[in-house]
Amino acid sequence: MAADIGNGAVLLRPEQLAAHLEKPLAPLYVVHGDEPLLTIEAADAIRAAARKQGFEEREVLIAGSGFRWDDLLLATGNMSLFGGAKLIDLRIPSGKPGRDGGEALQRHCAQNANGLATLISLPLLDWQAKKASWFTALADAGVVVECNAPPLTQLPDWVAQRMARQKQHSSREGLEFIAGHVEGNLLAAHQEIQKLALLYPEGGVSLEQIEDAVLDVARFDVDKLRSALLAGDAGRCARLLDGLRAEDAALPLLLWALSSELRALAQIRSAVEAGQPMDAALKAAKVFGPRQGPLRAAAQRVSATAARMALLHAARIDRMIKGLTKGDVWDEMLQLTLKLAK
Repeated sequence: MAADIGNGAVLLRPEQLAAHLEKPLAPLYVVHGDEPLLTIEAADAIRAAARKQGFEEREVLIAGSGFRWDDLLLATGNMSLFGGAKLIDLRIPSGKPGRDGGEALQRHCAQNANGLATLISLPLLDWQAKKASWFTALADAGVVVECNAPPLTQLPDWVAQRMARQKQHSSREGLEFIAGHVEGNLLAAHQEIQKLALLYPEGGVSLEQIEDAVLDVARFDVDKLRSALLAGDAGRCARLLDGLRAEDAALPLLLWALSSELRALAQIRSAVEAGQPMDAALKAAKVFGPRQGPLRAAAQRVSATAARMALLHAARIDRMIKGLTKGDVWDEMLQLTLKLAK
């Protein structure tokens, strides 16, 4: 059941969203949390429901540096005379709209235009942001979907639910092996589960099969590509991708291998930018032995923002592989590696 968080505001968990979207769309949705996988899936589900319910027009606004908040007002008023309903897709990557943005968001909440819905995507918010007047106004005006990772004790059950979607199941030991390997990172767990569907048929998957799948990530010699990526060798990245494409390499496995390095890089760089020593950041990210040198060098070259954007790019490639988004998967993979190599 959806939780009421006061003044009419409704808080949904990600697993409650599908049932909610079977009903007419609410005028405003706020998606935020600490798990990129869940936030991406929730926003995608809302956009899909909007299309299904006749919201033929969508306008994307990204409130980055230099964004003019008047554009939000213009988007609200710029309704087609002959078109259908409209979805405003507003993304605030920093989670901090500032004074002007806060005021614009509160004004937006006060409007009640027919045929208009708004989706606002935010990163993880701290308690101070949740108490801000702009966020409470958003919460009171619509539906809040908080996309945080389940506790580690519940992660095996989450893995079981995801495996059931692809008609697979495993023992408790197999589920706990995956949960322990990904350290609570749902994007990593999602990719591990997808790999099981790629490697094994529907039905039961043994602990031994899971161990083989999780540990064998260099099946198509992607280790060389990972090394080139971390070393910033753009030319070598391009050549290796050409070779992997010629070998008809399994894209989900390749994306999984690259994403594992991107997650570590994002974690290390975020810790360093927060003032943590590099050695401590590497240890916290569980990077030991020969991996330390390449990741240390990459973390000195790539910012935390760039690493996080690369993870979002990887998630977009994942949707392309599944056929949910159009695009050239190999070209997107090349663009991803070149951006990180610079």
